[in-house]
Amino acid sequence: MKLVLMGTNDFVVPMFNAILNAGHEILAVFTRAPKPVGRKHIITPSPVNVWAEEHKLPVYTNIADYNFTPDMVVVVSYGVILRENVLNSALCINIHPSDLPKYRGPSPIRTAIYNGDKKSAICLMRITPELDAGDIYLRKEFDIGVNDTNAVVEKLVSSIGAEMLVEYLSNPSAYSPNPQIGEPTYTRKFTSADEDINWSRGAYAIHNQIRALGAGRTKINGIDVKILETHVDNGELKIDRIQPNGKKPMDWKSFINGLHGAEIILGK
Repeated sequence: MKLVLMGTNDFVVPMFNAILNAGHEILAVFTRAPKPVGRKHIITPSPVNVWAEEHKLPVYTNIADYNFTPDMVVVVSYGVILRENVLNSALCINIHPSDLPKYRGPSPIRTAIYNGDKKSAICLMRITPELDAGDIYLRKEFDIGVNDTNAVVEKLVSSIGAEMLVEYLSNPSAYSPNPQIGEPTYTRKFTSADEDINWSRGAYAIHNQIRALGAGRTKINGIDVKILETHVDNGELKIDRIQPNGKKPMDWKSFINGLHGAEIILGK
């Protein structure tokens, strides 16, 4: 098939790579424009941009440049709203990592982990003007472990999503569109403020917050820290890795040793 691929993030690359390896013709790859990264604000292309250039595929970073008539457009974590010129050019499909219509919007994986969900699903769906509301062609469930982080679940979704895309693109006519059933729920973009820990919340709520967002910010004995890894043991939150402000990450025991026996005061 002649395809246009649209995506940006790191976890998209294995999916696009699987499509390329399946022998499809890639007419173009659309991705977000390079942006400043790190403390030095070095202008850096997206992971999908780097992948496309490595495979000598034509790359576009402005959706206004779209002028193609492919057999299909494949979109995964692109981050750009598609206009009618794209939607009308061919069937546009998307991999969405939630059990639609649950968790429409920008952060389905983080939201599922934050809420402590033990199961979710990946939907291969048609893109429509309404956000994440299109018919579903293929759906596969997956489990979320109690200690799985966002990075772990993204890797799993990437692997399953790649298999789903290759399966579907090998014979699209074999899959009927199924409308979404039920009341939709919506996610939002998490911000740095969401990392602030409220110690009055339960152990699992804080644990889920940290594994979803990658860190939780707080004070311990007056020291600004980021808590990086935790687990829950008999209903009690246990800290595994921590990063004091201005220092490298360390294990909890090393941090405690630095307090020289002082009583631990959380949040102050």
